[in-house]
Amino acid sequence: MIWNPNKECMSRDEMSALQGKRLHKIVEYVYHNVPFYRHKLQERDLTPDDIRTIEDIVKLPYTTKKDLRDNYPFGLQAAPQSEIIRIHASSGTTGNPTIVGYTRKDIGVWSECMARCLTAFGVGRDDIFSVAYGYGLFTGGLGAHNGVEMVGASVVPASTGNTEKHARLIRDLGITGIACTPSYALYLAETMEQIGITKDQIKLRVGAFGAEPWTEKMREEIEERLGLKGFNIYGLSEVMGPSVSYECQAQHGSHINEDHFYPEIINPVTLEPLPKGQSGELVFTTLTKEGMPVIRYRTRDLCSLMPGECSCGRTNVRMTPIAGRSDDMLIIRGINVFPSQVESVVLSMKEFAPRYLLVVDRINNLDTLEVQVELRQEYFTATFDTPAAIDELKKRLRDKLRSVLSINAQVQLKAPNAIERSQGKSVRVIDKRKLQ
Repeated sequence: MIWNPNKECMSRDEMSALQGKRLHKIVEYVYHNVPFYRHKLQERDLTPDDIRTIEDIVKLPYTTKKDLRDNYPFGLQAAPQSEIIRIHASSGTTGNPTIVGYTRKDIGVWSECMARCLTAFGVGRDDIFSVAYGYGLFTGGLGAHNGVEMVGASVVPASTGNTEKHARLIRDLGITGIACTPSYALYLAETMEQIGITKDQIKLRVGAFGAEPWTEKMREEIEERLGLKGFNIYGLSEVMGPSVSYECQAQHGSHINEDHFYPEIINPVTLEPLPKGQSGELVFTTLTKEGMPVIRYRTRDLCSLMPGECSCGRTNVRMTPIAGRSDDMLIIRGINVFPSQVESVVLSMKEFAPRYLLVVDRINNLDTLEVQVELRQEYFTATFDTPAAIDELKKRLRDKLRSVLSINAQVQLKAPNAIERSQGKSVRVIDKRKLQ
Protein backbone atom coordinates (compact mmCIF):
# COMPACT_ATOMS: atom_id res chain seq x y z
CA MET A 1 0.00 0.00 0.00
CA ILE A 2 0.97 3.65 -0.50
CA TRP A 3 -0.10 6.25 2.08
CA ASN A 4 -0.15 9.30 -0.22
CA PRO A 5 -0.11 8.28 -3.91
CA ASN A 6 -0.59 11.89 -5.05
CA LYS A 7 2.80 12.85 -3.62
CA GLU A 8 4.70 9.56 -3.56
CA CYS A 9 3.90 8.71 -7.19
CA MET A 10 4.08 12.11 -8.93
CA SER A 11 5.66 12.38 -12.34
CA ARG A 12 9.11 13.93 -12.40
CA ASP A 13 7.79 17.03 -14.16
CA GLU A 14 5.04 17.49 -11.56
CA MET A 15 7.48 16.98 -8.70
CA SER A 16 10.00 19.45 -10.12
CA ALA A 17 7.28 22.07 -10.60
CA LEU A 18 6.05 21.58 -7.02
CA GLN A 19 9.59 21.74 -5.65
CA GLY A 20 10.26 24.95 -7.55
CA LYS A 21 7.15 26.66 -6.15
CA ARG A 22 7.95 25.52 -2.63
CA LEU A 23 11.60 26.55 -2.92
CA HIS A 24 10.65 30.09 -3.94
CA LYS A 25 8.17 30.28 -1.05
CA ILE A 26 10.62 29.01 1.58
CA VAL A 27 13.41 31.33 0.37
CA GLU A 28 11.02 34.26 0.58
CA TYR A 29 9.98 33.10 4.06
CA VAL A 30 13.51 32.87 5.49
CA TYR A 31 14.58 36.08 3.74
CA HIS A 32 11.98 38.02 5.73
CA ASN A 33 12.16 36.04 8.98
CA VAL A 34 15.75 34.83 9.51
CA PRO A 35 18.45 37.55 9.52
CA PHE A 36 21.15 34.92 9.00
CA TYR A 37 19.68 33.86 5.65
CA ARG A 38 18.79 37.39 4.58
CA HIS A 39 22.43 38.40 5.13
CA LYS A 40 23.69 35.32 3.25
CA LEU A 41 21.47 36.08 0.25
CA GLN A 42 22.39 39.74 0.25
CA GLU A 43 26.08 38.78 0.21
CA ARG A 44 25.35 37.01 -3.07
CA ASP A 45 23.21 39.89 -4.37
CA LEU A 46 20.17 37.60 -4.36
CA THR A 47 16.52 38.24 -3.57
CA PRO A 48 13.70 35.67 -3.40
CA ASP A 49 12.64 36.73 -6.90
CA ASP A 50 15.89 35.23 -8.22
CA ILE A 51 14.78 31.75 -7.06
CA ARG A 52 11.93 30.57 -9.30
CA THR A 53 12.64 26.94 -10.23
CA ILE A 54 14.25 24.07 -8.40
CA GLU A 55 17.28 24.42 -10.68
CA ASP A 56 17.91 27.82 -9.08
CA ILE A 57 18.84 26.11 -5.82
CA VAL A 58 22.50 26.09 -6.86
CA LYS A 59 22.55 29.88 -6.43
CA LEU A 60 21.84 29.55 -2.71
CA PRO A 61 24.43 29.28 0.09
CA TYR A 62 25.04 26.14 2.13
CA THR A 63 24.15 25.80 5.80
CA THR A 64 26.46 23.90 8.16
CA LYS A 65 26.39 22.54 11.68
CA LYS A 66 28.66 25.44 12.66
CA ASP A 67 26.03 27.90 11.47
CA LEU A 68 23.49 26.23 13.74
CA ARG A 69 25.95 26.32 16.64
CA ASP A 70 26.88 29.96 16.05
CA ASN A 71 23.19 30.92 16.10
CA TYR A 72 22.35 28.97 19.27
CA PRO A 73 19.69 28.73 20.54
CA PHE A 74 17.00 30.40 18.38
CA GLY A 75 18.94 32.40 15.79
CA LEU A 76 17.76 30.29 12.84
CA GLN A 77 14.17 29.98 14.01
CA ALA A 78 11.81 31.52 11.46
CA ALA A 79 8.43 31.23 13.18
CA PRO A 80 7.56 33.40 16.19
CA GLN A 81 7.89 31.63 19.53
CA SER A 82 4.13 31.79 19.99
CA GLU A 83 3.75 29.36 17.08
CA ILE A 84 6.38 26.85 18.27
CA ILE A 85 4.62 23.94 19.97
CA ARG A 86 7.58 21.58 20.43
CA ILE A 87 11.35 21.86 20.80
CA HIS A 88 13.80 19.02 20.14
CA ALA A 89 17.57 19.08 20.38
CA SER A 90 20.50 17.10 19.03
CA SER A 91 24.18 17.01 19.95
CA GLY A 92 26.46 19.74 18.65
CA THR A 93 30.23 19.79 18.37
CA THR A 94 30.46 21.54 21.74
CA GLY A 95 28.36 21.40 24.88
CA ASN A 96 25.59 23.34 23.10
CA PRO A 97 22.99 21.16 21.40
CA THR A 98 21.26 22.03 18.14
CA ILE A 99 17.85 23.45 19.06
CA VAL A 100 15.01 22.76 16.60
CA GLY A 101 11.54 24.25 17.01
CA TYR A 102 8.42 22.84 15.33
CA THR A 103 5.11 24.52 14.55
CA ARG A 104 1.82 22.63 14.56
CA LYS A 105 2.05 22.37 10.77
CA ASP A 106 5.59 20.95 11.05
CA ILE A 107 4.39 18.23 13.42
CA GLY A 108 1.59 17.40 10.99
CA VAL A 109 4.01 17.14 8.05
CA TRP A 110 6.39 15.00 10.13
CA SER A 111 3.57 12.67 11.19
CA GLU A 112 2.38 12.31 7.61
CA CYS A 113 5.90 11.52 6.38
CA MET A 114 6.24 8.89 9.13
CA ALA A 115 2.90 7.44 8.04
CA ARG A 116 4.29 7.10 4.51
CA CYS A 117 7.27 5.19 5.92
CA LEU A 118 5.23 2.85 8.10
CA THR A 119 2.75 2.13 5.30
CA ALA A 120 5.65 1.25 3.00
CA PHE A 121 6.83 -1.18 5.69
CA GLY A 122 3.39 -2.81 5.75
CA VAL A 123 2.07 -1.33 9.01
CA GLY A 124 -1.69 -0.81 9.24
CA ARG A 125 -4.55 -0.21 11.66
CA ASP A 126 -4.53 -3.75 12.99
CA ASP A 127 -0.91 -3.61 14.13
CA ILE A 128 0.41 -3.11 17.66
CA PHE A 129 3.64 -1.16 17.30
CA SER A 130 6.34 -0.68 19.92
CA VAL A 131 8.48 2.47 19.77
CA ALA A 132 11.81 1.71 21.44
CA TYR A 133 13.69 4.81 20.35
CA GLY A 134 14.45 7.22 23.18
CA TYR A 135 11.72 9.70 24.02
CA GLY A 136 12.62 13.25 24.98
CA LEU A 137 14.90 15.72 23.20
CA PHE A 138 15.97 13.00 20.73
CA THR A 139 13.54 13.04 17.77
CA GLY A 140 13.31 9.27 17.34
CA GLY A 141 10.73 8.38 19.99
CA LEU A 142 8.05 11.01 19.47
CA GLY A 143 8.69 11.11 15.72
CA ALA A 144 7.88 7.43 15.28
CA HIS A 145 5.10 7.63 17.87
CA ASN A 146 3.16 10.29 15.96
CA GLY A 147 3.43 8.32 12.73
CA VAL A 148 2.08 5.13 14.29
CA GLU A 149 -0.90 7.03 15.65
CA MET A 150 -1.55 8.66 12.25
CA VAL A 151 -1.57 5.24 10.56
CA GLY A 152 -4.09 4.15 13.18
CA ALA A 153 -2.07 1.33 14.70
CA SER A 154 -1.80 0.87 18.48
CA VAL A 155 1.40 2.44 19.79
CA VAL A 156 3.33 1.07 22.77
CA PRO A 157 5.71 3.86 23.95
CA ALA A 158 8.33 1.46 25.31
CA SER A 159 11.30 3.83 24.91
CA THR A 160 14.70 2.44 25.91
CA GLY A 161 15.75 0.47 28.98
CA ASN A 162 14.00 -2.28 30.97
CA THR A 163 14.53 -4.69 28.09
CA GLU A 164 13.25 -7.79 29.90
CA LYS A 165 9.89 -6.12 30.55
CA HIS A 166 9.79 -4.96 26.93
CA ALA A 167 10.48 -8.50 25.70
CA ARG A 168 7.61 -9.87 27.79
CA LEU A 169 5.26 -7.17 26.49
CA ILE A 170 6.18 -8.11 22.92
CA ARG A 171 5.08 -11.65 23.70
CA ASP A 172 2.09 -10.89 25.93
CA LEU A 173 0.57 -8.06 23.88
CA GLY A 174 1.19 -9.71 20.53
CA ILE A 175 3.22 -6.73 19.33
CA THR A 176 3.69 -6.93 15.56
CA GLY A 177 6.06 -4.03 14.83
CA ILE A 178 8.97 -2.27 16.47
CA ALA A 179 11.02 0.88 15.86
CA CYS A 180 14.49 1.03 17.41
CA THR A 181 18.19 1.08 16.58
CA PRO A 182 19.43 -2.10 14.89
CA SER A 183 21.90 -2.74 17.71
CA TYR A 184 19.05 -2.59 20.23
CA ALA A 185 17.06 -5.05 18.13
CA LEU A 186 19.92 -7.54 18.44
CA TYR A 187 20.18 -6.87 22.17
CA LEU A 188 16.44 -7.44 22.48
CA ALA A 189 16.78 -10.75 20.63
CA GLU A 190 19.57 -11.79 22.97
CA THR A 191 17.50 -10.85 26.02
CA MET A 192 14.56 -12.88 24.78
CA GLU A 193 16.78 -15.91 24.35
CA GLN A 194 18.17 -15.48 27.87
CA ILE A 195 14.73 -15.35 29.51
CA GLY A 196 13.33 -18.19 27.42
CA ILE A 197 11.07 -16.35 24.96
CA THR A 198 11.24 -18.17 21.64
CA LYS A 199 10.61 -16.81 18.17
CA ASP A 200 7.42 -18.86 17.78
CA GLN A 201 5.97 -17.18 20.90
CA ILE A 202 6.03 -13.67 19.41
CA LYS A 203 4.26 -12.01 16.49
CA LEU A 204 6.84 -9.44 15.37
CA ARG A 205 6.81 -9.03 11.59
CA VAL A 206 8.00 -5.43 10.88
CA GLY A 207 11.07 -3.60 12.18
CA ALA A 208 11.82 0.10 11.47
CA PHE A 209 15.54 0.52 12.16
CA GLY A 210 17.68 3.62 12.00
CA ALA A 211 19.67 6.26 13.93
CA GLU A 212 22.96 4.35 13.50
CA PRO A 213 24.86 2.57 10.71
CA TRP A 214 23.91 -1.05 10.01
CA THR A 215 24.64 -3.59 7.33
CA GLU A 216 22.96 -6.30 5.34
CA LYS A 217 24.60 -8.87 7.59
CA MET A 218 23.05 -7.21 10.64
CA ARG A 219 19.69 -7.09 8.86
CA GLU A 220 19.85 -10.80 8.16
CA GLU A 221 20.71 -11.61 11.77
CA ILE A 222 17.92 -9.40 13.16
CA GLU A 223 15.38 -10.90 10.78
CA GLU A 224 16.45 -14.43 11.62
CA ARG A 225 16.46 -13.97 15.40
CA LEU A 226 13.25 -11.92 15.70
CA GLY A 227 11.31 -13.41 12.80
CA LEU A 228 10.51 -10.06 11.20
CA LYS A 229 11.36 -8.06 8.09
CA GLY A 230 13.71 -5.16 8.81
CA PHE A 231 13.42 -1.80 7.01
CA ASN A 232 15.79 1.16 7.00
CA ILE A 233 14.52 4.58 8.03
CA TYR A 234 16.59 7.77 7.84
CA GLY A 235 16.30 11.23 9.29
CA LEU A 236 18.03 13.99 11.20
CA SER A 237 16.60 16.56 13.56
CA GLU A 238 18.03 19.55 11.67
CA VAL A 239 15.89 18.56 8.67
CA MET A 240 12.92 17.02 10.54
CA GLY A 241 13.62 13.72 12.33
CA PRO A 242 12.99 10.11 11.31
CA SER A 243 10.98 9.89 8.06
CA VAL A 244 13.18 11.91 5.69
CA SER A 245 13.60 8.67 3.70
CA TYR A 246 12.47 5.07 3.97
CA GLU A 247 12.74 1.69 2.30
CA CYS A 248 9.78 0.09 0.55
CA GLN A 249 9.07 -3.61 0.11
CA ALA A 250 11.55 -3.74 -2.79
CA GLN A 251 14.33 -2.64 -0.39
CA HIS A 252 16.42 -1.21 -3.21
CA GLY A 253 17.36 2.18 -1.81
CA SER A 254 15.35 4.49 0.45
CA HIS A 255 12.68 6.80 -0.99
CA ILE A 256 13.11 10.45 -0.01
CA ASN A 257 10.00 12.48 0.83
CA GLU A 258 11.28 14.98 -1.70
CA ASP A 259 8.13 17.08 -1.81
CA HIS A 260 9.25 18.25 1.66
CA PHE A 261 13.02 17.61 1.66
CA TYR A 262 14.94 18.39 -1.53
CA PRO A 263 18.14 16.31 -1.83
CA GLU A 264 21.44 17.11 -3.52
CA ILE A 265 24.75 15.28 -3.66
CA ILE A 266 27.86 17.46 -3.61
CA ASN A 267 31.59 16.99 -3.68
CA PRO A 268 32.49 17.59 0.01
CA VAL A 269 35.79 19.24 -0.98
CA THR A 270 34.82 21.45 -3.94
CA LEU A 271 31.15 21.79 -2.89
CA GLU A 272 30.11 21.34 -6.52
CA PRO A 273 26.83 19.45 -7.11
CA LEU A 274 27.24 15.94 -8.50
CA PRO A 275 24.92 14.13 -10.93
CA LYS A 276 22.63 11.35 -9.78
CA GLY A 277 24.47 8.09 -9.36
CA GLN A 278 27.71 9.63 -8.11
CA SER A 279 28.65 9.33 -4.45
CA GLY A 280 29.23 12.42 -2.34
CA GLU A 281 27.86 14.38 0.59
CA LEU A 282 24.10 14.51 1.06
CA VAL A 283 22.56 17.99 1.27
CA PHE A 284 18.94 18.80 2.14
CA THR A 285 16.71 21.85 1.76
CA THR A 286 13.47 21.83 3.73
CA LEU A 287 10.73 22.98 1.35
CA THR A 288 7.82 23.29 3.78
CA LYS A 289 9.22 23.56 7.30
CA GLU A 290 8.04 26.60 9.27
CA GLY A 291 9.77 26.40 12.66
CA MET A 292 13.41 26.17 11.59
CA PRO A 293 13.81 25.78 7.81
CA VAL A 294 17.29 24.98 6.53
CA ILE A 295 18.66 25.87 3.11
CA ARG A 296 21.14 23.44 1.52
CA TYR A 297 22.06 21.86 4.85
CA ARG A 298 25.24 19.78 4.68
CA THR A 299 24.45 16.53 6.49
CA ARG A 300 28.04 15.18 6.22
CA ASP A 301 26.51 11.79 5.32
CA LEU A 302 28.03 10.13 2.27
CA CYS A 303 25.78 8.34 -0.24
CA SER A 304 24.38 8.68 -3.76
CA LEU A 305 20.98 9.27 -5.34
CA MET A 306 19.62 6.40 -7.41
CA PRO A 307 18.25 7.11 -10.88
CA GLY A 308 15.40 5.10 -12.35
CA GLU A 309 11.97 3.92 -11.22
CA CYS A 310 11.21 1.58 -8.33
CA SER A 311 9.15 -1.59 -8.72
CA CYS A 312 6.91 -0.50 -5.81
CA GLY A 313 5.34 2.24 -7.95
CA ARG A 314 6.75 5.17 -5.99
CA THR A 315 8.54 7.74 -8.12
CA ASN A 316 10.29 9.68 -5.34
CA VAL A 317 14.06 9.61 -5.75
CA ARG A 318 15.94 7.01 -3.70
CA MET A 319 19.18 7.27 -1.76
CA THR A 320 21.70 4.49 -1.18
CA PRO A 321 22.64 3.43 2.37
CA ILE A 322 24.94 5.87 4.16
CA ALA A 323 28.52 4.80 3.43
CA GLY A 324 30.22 7.01 6.03
CA ARG A 325 30.74 10.58 7.18
CA SER A 326 32.67 13.49 5.74
CA ASP A 327 33.55 14.67 9.26
CA ASP A 328 34.62 12.99 12.49
CA MET A 329 31.21 12.50 14.08
CA LEU A 330 30.49 9.15 15.71
CA ILE A 331 27.00 7.71 16.15
CA ILE A 332 26.79 5.74 19.38
CA ARG A 333 23.44 4.24 20.34
CA GLY A 334 21.72 6.81 18.14
CA ILE A 335 23.51 9.77 19.76
CA ASN A 336 25.88 12.05 17.85
CA VAL A 337 29.28 12.18 19.56
CA PHE A 338 32.19 14.35 18.46
CA PRO A 339 35.78 13.88 19.69
CA SER A 340 35.89 17.65 20.23
CA GLN A 341 33.15 17.29 22.86
CA VAL A 342 35.35 14.88 24.82
CA GLU A 343 38.31 17.18 24.36
CA SER A 344 36.38 20.11 25.83
CA VAL A 345 35.62 18.05 28.95
CA VAL A 346 39.18 16.75 29.33
CA LEU A 347 40.66 20.22 28.98
CA SER A 348 38.22 21.61 31.55
CA MET A 349 39.76 19.41 34.28
CA LYS A 350 43.18 20.45 35.57
CA GLU A 351 44.23 16.87 36.40
CA PHE A 352 44.39 15.78 32.75
CA ALA A 353 46.86 16.33 29.97
CA PRO A 354 45.42 17.09 26.49
CA ARG A 355 45.89 13.45 25.50
CA TYR A 356 42.88 11.22 25.09
CA LEU A 357 41.63 8.26 23.08
CA LEU A 358 38.07 7.16 22.33
CA VAL A 359 37.57 3.41 21.98
CA VAL A 360 34.20 2.51 20.47
CA ASP A 361 33.09 -1.11 20.46
CA ARG A 362 29.98 -3.24 20.15
CA ILE A 363 29.56 -5.64 23.08
CA ASN A 364 26.50 -7.88 23.41
CA ASN A 365 25.06 -6.02 20.41
CA LEU A 366 25.19 -2.62 22.14
CA ASP A 367 27.61 0.19 21.32
CA THR A 368 30.06 1.10 24.08
CA LEU A 369 32.36 4.08 24.53
CA GLU A 370 35.55 4.07 26.58
CA VAL A 371 37.46 7.30 27.14
CA GLN A 372 41.14 6.89 27.93
CA VAL A 373 42.82 10.00 29.28
CA GLU A 374 46.31 10.77 30.58
CA LEU A 375 46.96 12.32 33.97
CA ARG A 376 49.34 15.23 34.21
CA GLN A 377 52.62 14.29 35.89
CA GLU A 378 51.98 16.45 38.96
CA TYR A 379 48.72 14.64 39.70
CA PHE A 380 49.78 11.12 38.76
CA THR A 381 51.63 9.97 41.89
CA ALA A 382 49.21 11.47 44.39
CA THR A 383 46.16 10.12 42.59
CA PHE A 384 47.39 6.59 42.02
CA ASP A 385 48.58 6.26 45.62
CA THR A 386 44.95 6.31 46.80
CA PRO A 387 42.26 4.02 45.30
CA ALA A 388 39.57 6.34 46.64
CA ALA A 389 41.13 9.25 44.77
CA ILE A 390 41.14 7.23 41.53
CA ASP A 391 37.46 6.37 41.92
CA GLU A 392 36.53 9.96 42.75
CA LEU A 393 38.36 11.35 39.72
CA LYS A 394 36.83 8.72 37.41
CA LYS A 395 33.38 9.57 38.70
CA ARG A 396 33.88 13.31 38.13
CA LEU A 397 35.02 12.68 34.58
CA ARG A 398 32.17 10.22 33.86
CA ASP A 399 29.60 12.70 35.19
CA LYS A 400 30.97 15.55 33.07
CA LEU A 401 31.07 13.37 29.97
CA ARG A 402 27.50 12.23 30.52
CA SER A 403 26.29 15.83 30.89
CA VAL A 404 27.89 16.78 27.56
CA LEU A 405 27.47 13.61 25.49
CA SER A 406 24.09 12.44 26.88
CA ILE A 407 25.42 8.87 27.08
CA ASN A 408 27.40 6.91 29.66
CA ALA A 409 31.08 6.34 28.94
CA GLN A 410 33.59 4.12 30.66
CA VAL A 411 36.71 5.92 31.86
CA GLN A 412 40.28 4.63 31.97
CA LEU A 413 42.95 6.79 33.60
CA LYS A 414 46.39 6.45 32.04
CA ALA A 415 49.86 7.33 33.24
CA PRO A 416 51.71 10.24 31.60
CA ASN A 417 52.87 9.36 28.06
CA ALA A 418 50.95 6.07 28.11
CA ILE A 419 48.78 6.89 25.11
CA GLU A 420 50.64 6.13 21.91
CA ARG A 421 51.96 9.14 20.02
CA SER A 422 52.04 9.54 16.26
CA GLN A 423 54.43 11.57 14.15
CA GLY A 424 51.58 12.31 11.80
CA LYS A 425 47.98 13.16 12.59
CA SER A 426 47.02 12.10 16.12
CA VAL A 427 44.73 9.08 16.40
CA ARG A 428 41.82 10.15 18.59
CA VAL A 429 39.33 7.37 17.82
CA ILE A 430 39.56 3.60 17.58
CA ASP A 431 36.24 2.18 16.33
CA LYS A 432 36.20 -1.58 16.87
CA ARG A 433 32.66 -2.08 15.63
CA LYS A 434 32.57 -4.61 12.82
CA LEU A 435 30.23 -3.37 10.11
CA GLN A 436 30.63 -6.03 7.48
